[in-house]
Amino acid sequence: MAGRVVRPPWGDLVHAGRPSGRSQTARVCSRQSPRQELVISTPALPRTAASPRATRPTLVVDPAPDAAAVAHAARQIGAEARPIVLVHGTRTSSAIWAPQVAELERLGHVAVAIDLPGHGARSHERFTLEGALEAVDAAVAGCSAPPLLVGLSLGGYVTLAYAGRHEDRIAGVVAAGCSTQTRGPLLRGYSRVSTGVTRALRLGGGSWHVVTDMLHALAAYSPLSDLRRLTLPVWLVNGRRDPLRLEERRYLRAHAGARLTVVPRAGHDVNTHAPDAFNRVLVDALRELAPQHTP
Repeated sequence: MAGRVVRPPWGDLVHAGRPSGRSQTARVCSRQSPRQELVISTPALPRTAASPRATRPTLVVDPAPDAAAVAHAARQIGAEARPIVLVHGTRTSSAIWAPQVAELERLGHVAVAIDLPGHGARSHERFTLEGALEAVDAAVAGCSAPPLLVGLSLGGYVTLAYAGRHEDRIAGVVAAGCSTQTRGPLLRGYSRVSTGVTRALRLGGGSWHVVTDMLHALAAYSPLSDLRRLTLPVWLVNGRRDPLRLEERRYLRAHAGARLTVVPRAGHDVNTHAPDAFNRVLVDALRELAPQHTP
């Protein structure tokens, strides 16, 4: 299940401080661009059975961070290297996670980037939600500890659906590019376009053909329903230019304690448009999930 590994320089991260019962904010000026200020807000942890809906959602606007802070942020994770499972979007494959896999592995984490049915090495298969959940479950089962589950676009919907069924098997969810329910007018229009393109160009396999499969599979799925019942930590990540962030405020209200990062100048594929900012979210999430040792 090893992910595909490349070793580019990571770029920019900053350590924002350990979460507690109160929100914390750190301000760090870039060494390369002293006039650019990065503002990070870390809200209270999500609700638990002992403290239901004790916090309000917090919006985090995350410009490109400072590369000089990478090493400092990485050191804050500690020795406990939690595994990560990465789930790609429609018409892509596990290869999109190469920058994340490389740097997470450098930090000592096992990073598993999977191919969903209808994509990558499994492009000969038809996509179904059940098949996608089985693929995620196989990756999770192979981890040495409950992993952080990360998904983009279609992968974001799949991660939320998996968390809704198997919350006890994972440590947290990062859901990117999926802050719109899959049954609104925008998605219906996307379905009509993809169906027309598929028929006109006789496309199949892992291209536009899989889009219609995906929309059909998710037509009755409600990510908001799963968010409302989850108690584990949830991080939402969207590019500012992503058209699928229409309902991000509803997503925040659905899960008390959810964090939202909006990345300027990034679009739907936020992990490739802004890999440094996206990696910072992952590092912050892993640091928060690391066991806290009493001195």
